[in-house]
Amino acid sequence: MSVAEEMHVLLTEAFAPARLAIINDSDKHSGHMGDDGSGESHFTIEIDAAAFADMNRLARQRAVIAVLGDIVGQRVHAVAIKAGVPEA
Repeated sequence: MSVAEEMHVLLTEAFAPARLAIINDSDKHSGHMGDDGSGESHFTIEIDAAAFADMNRLARQRAVIAVLGDIVGQRVHAVAIKAGVPEA
């Protein structure tokens, strides 16, 4: 299973998102710091979930990072997180 697929499973199980996109940005960082050559070093996560309704932006990002466990910072160099609530 790829890192992106693993993140998708973890985030889906934790938040039941209305929208989830995991975008691999690694090709934009080829040869830069943090590029380990795996092709899975940099990602953008766009997630909308009702679970984020009572959280501010920082709390949402912390919740996503907590669910991803050792992926962020150990297996993946960088993750940009855009977390929101579904539009009514």
